[in-house]
Amino acid sequence: MQRKSPSTPGQPTQQQEPDERNRPDPIALPAHVAGSGTLDRLVHTARDYARAAVSDNTLKAYAQDWAHFARWCRMKGTDPLPPAPEMIGLYLADLAAPVDGAPALSVTTIERRLSGLAWNYTQRGFALARSDRHIATVLAGIRRRHARPPVQKDPIGPDDIRAMLATLPHDLRGLRDRAILLLGYAGGLRRSEITGLDVHKDDTPDSGGWIELFADGVLLTLNAKTGWREVEIGRGSSGPTCPVHALEQWLRFGKITAGPIFVAVTRDGRHVLPQRLNDRHVARLIKRYARDAGLRPDLPEAERLKLFSGHSLRAGLASSAEIDERYVQKQLGHASAEMTRRYQRRRDRFRVNLTRAAGL
Repeated sequence: MQRKSPSTPGQPTQQQEPDERNRPDPIALPAHVAGSGTLDRLVHTARDYARAAVSDNTLKAYAQDWAHFARWCRMKGTDPLPPAPEMIGLYLADLAAPVDGAPALSVTTIERRLSGLAWNYTQRGFALARSDRHIATVLAGIRRRHARPPVQKDPIGPDDIRAMLATLPHDLRGLRDRAILLLGYAGGLRRSEITGLDVHKDDTPDSGGWIELFADGVLLTLNAKTGWREVEIGRGSSGPTCPVHALEQWLRFGKITAGPIFVAVTRDGRHVLPQRLNDRHVARLIKRYARDAGLRPDLPEAERLKLFSGHSLRAGLASSAEIDERYVQKQLGHASAEMTRRYQRRRDRFRVNLTRAAGL
């Protein structure tokens, strides 16, 4: 067997060591407790619950944050463990004003990266002192110098929805996408809430909720971002734009009797596949149908596509529904009225004129 050449000082002896060292420690028994069949099963159960504490999308983002930071540390000749506030402050500065010509990140993305690092350090048994002056003062300076107003997606109003529906194909894909657009709009649903729906409770392990059809509408029970909640969607005044009718048509002709409601369709639009749609598919179809419907024709196509996303449906409901704000807040599942007002992009603009009210 060939002998391994000795490693040079400061380099790992094996290529895998950095990855193993940086990997989060799994939940385990204390070192002084002897394992047993019962305790080992509880360890596996606890690990499952720990994985469920954060959504899959968040876990992916945090993993990417850590990988980027670990790579940055290696390039600077240091190690990401244990946490060094001085190096993290330099890392944040490099994200805001890269010295290698790379594009600068937004303040929101930098703050998300820092949250990702804090979470990763916690999983590895370390505490990241975000209030340390090397981190807090650098981040405060980044906010002060580079902060910009939030870029909000355009709301999709009722006329926009009708224009988008007119572009749908006359096949199973068209039936499915009609139900997605109308249900997402009338329910003010997030992308993951749409694609996570099952026909019945406990149909699938990865279910995000289920439906119950009634004469007056459909009741959605959702395991949402803020916890379990119910969303009522009533029947519309017109069949072509009724979200409940669109859902029933999709379930009937797609022969969806159990499991995920919104699944893939073959390219020819004639056959239903068993795979649940990814939530990113909702954003893609909204962009596609907004383009096909000619929304915002005053802008080039590339800029138009950037204006619409899954949140356009939620913002559209909040901006278009002429009802008491508390009902909109309940439908969207917001914990505060202030968050709901952020979605009401145009509804209340200049509705109250304080200039005239002040006598001018």
